[in-house]
Amino acid sequence: MATENSEGPEATGPSDVQEAGTGAAGAGPKRRRLDRSGLVIAGATAAACAGLALYGVFTTTGSAPAPKATPSAEVTYEVTGSGTVDISYRALGASGADAAATASGVRLPWKKTVDVPLGKDPVVSIVLDEQGGRARCALAIRGKHLQSSTASGEFGRATCTGELPAPE
Repeated sequence: MATENSEGPEATGPSDVQEAGTGAAGAGPKRRRLDRSGLVIAGATAAACAGLALYGVFTTTGSAPAPKATPSAEVTYEVTGSGTVDISYRALGASGADAAATASGVRLPWKKTVDVPLGKDPVVSIVLDEQGGRARCALAIRGKHLQSSTASGEFGRATCTGELPAPE
């Protein structure tokens, strides 16, 4: 009885497989199996390092240290009466520095509470329009009323001011 050999060129038997590290010395190069988890960890580490480096470059370039907070006091300006007025007053600006603010063509009453830098005098000035009228400005620091003044007539003017201590 003839037997058919079912082993072709694709099939390999146990004798055809060479494992890494086996065989005669110098019989051929040793093959290593790549560890995919090691590659993933190395890639993630490289990406994290690159991201941190870029973050450091973009956040430190051209950035200045944050300015110190300016010591200030709460001041309330109030204008009551009749007519239309232009108002100018002192306040702490958006940059943290002393700033002048204005409001034009204001219908009364008007009230605003702001912070004013210590050492600067809070002030509110009003000017009535050509229609005249009567308006009173008032100033309070930390809730304590300090001064009031009245303007009347065409282009009437009034100013209220106070004192804040210098910062320590």
